[in-house]
Parts: sequence; structure tokens; C-alpha cells
Amino acid sequence: MTTIFDTVQHRFERLRSNKLFELIVIAVIIFSALVIGVKTFDVPEWLLSSLNVLDWAVTIFFLLEISIRFIGEPRKRDFFKNGWNLFDTFVVMLSLIPVGNHDMALIARLVRVFRVLRMVSIIPELRLLINSLLKALPQLGYVLLMMFVIFYIYAAIGTTLFASVNETLWGDIAISLLTLFRVMTFEDWTDVMYETMAVYGWSWLYFLTFICLTAFAFLNMVIGIVVNVIENENKAADAAAHAGEPTIVDVHRELLALKRQLAEQATRK
Repeated sequence: MTTIFDTVQHRFERLRSNKLFELIVIAVIIFSALVIGVKTFDVPEWLLSSLNVLDWAVTIFFLLEISIRFIGEPRKRDFFKNGWNLFDTFVVMLSLIPVGNHDMALIARLVRVFRVLRMVSIIPELRLLINSLLKALPQLGYVLLMMFVIFYIYAAIGTTLFASVNETLWGDIAISLLTLFRVMTFEDWTDVMYETMAVYGWSWLYFLTFICLTAFAFLNMVIGIVVNVIENENKAADAAAHAGEPTIVDVHRELLALKRQLAEQATRK
């Protein structure tokens, strides 16, 4: 019995690392996303019934795929140490909730939308990107905190000065924060500026300094931090992939040792 289980475990281990199997899983995830998208349209009843059958077929496939990955894990505890495995298992388990007219129907539909995120756990490059973003969060936190301070100061100034100009945009500090976010994203920000300039001619200085601090300085800092972390993660991944491979220095040392041995053998002769 143990031999049969070991044989199945070994075959499933080879299967889960097979590139064709990974491509099939990716194709099913994309198909699942298309099924969800088609359901948002006004489709005939027969097509909707067919899509529901296909949706359950996709759910069963994902359940089998998770089972193969679990059985193929040599140490079953290591399977649950991987956060992506836990995420995939959680999504697949929630996908088993039937879609009907009960209270859990909305949750079941939402969970099926999140099945598209399984693409991240399947493709290594996407996992590397997400891991890099998570590792960049501590550094980004200080930049975002400083951005909030700048936003808050400018919102307080804007509410004090421009509330009489346009109550809708500058009525209180919360609304001013939304207005400044609109300015930072360049969404018709000149209309906001020209409206205040009609009353305060110098107000252009307020908007230009805010844009320079947020849209140019701080956002570029955010991009720089993320790019730096991604580069470090790529270097770490390359180092891990080439770990144990002989380097040029190691080869050179081996050649020198071989030359010494040949020289010693020649001297003895």
C-alpha cells in the first residue's frame, strides 16, 4: 500500500511541475474569467444554463488540480507553509458554494471572480512581482505617510482660502482632500485652478507647488522604491537559481590543482 502511494505521489510531483500541466491550468483560469464575463451580459436562458455547467466543470478541475499539488508534495506540511497554496485552496473551497437564490449566492459569485487571481500563483513572474510589492511596503509606508501630511496641509489651506469660491470642491477638509487627489491625477485640474484664480490671482502658486511635491517628487520616489525592490528580487532569484553551480574562480582553482598534480606526476617520472 505504501509503495502504491509513493508511486502516485512521485507521478503527481512530476505532473505538477510539468510545463504542459501549468499551461492547461492557465488556460482554464482564462476560460473561467471569460465565463464570468459572459454571464454579465443579457444571454439566453439555455446559454446561461450551459455556462453554469461549465462553471462547475471549472470548479471540479481546480479541485482536482489542488489535490494533485497536495498529493504530489513530498512533505505535506510544506504545502501549507506556502502562502500561495493556502490562497489557492481557500479560493477553490469557497468556489464549492453553489450559486443559487440563497443568501450565499452573492459571496459565491464574488469568489468565482477572484479565481482569476490564481493566475498570480501559477506564473512565477507574477509571484515575483507581488512579492516585490509586499517587500516594498515598509519603505513605501514612510513615503505615503509624508504624502498624506502634504495632502492634509494643502487641504487645510485650500478649505480656509477657497471654501468661499466653491463650496462643492473646498467645503471641508475631506472634500478638499478629494479635490487635491483630482488635481494630482491631472483630472481637469486647470478648471479648478482658474476658478480660484478668478478670486485669488496668486493661487496658481498653490496648485503648482502641490503638483510638484506630489505628482512629480513623491510618486517618482514610489516608483523608484518599487523598481529597486524588483531588481533586488530578480538578483536574489537568479542567485538562488545558480546556487551550487561552479563559478569562474572555482574552475580556475580546479585547473591550477590539476596542473600541480600533472607537474608532480611528471617530476616523479
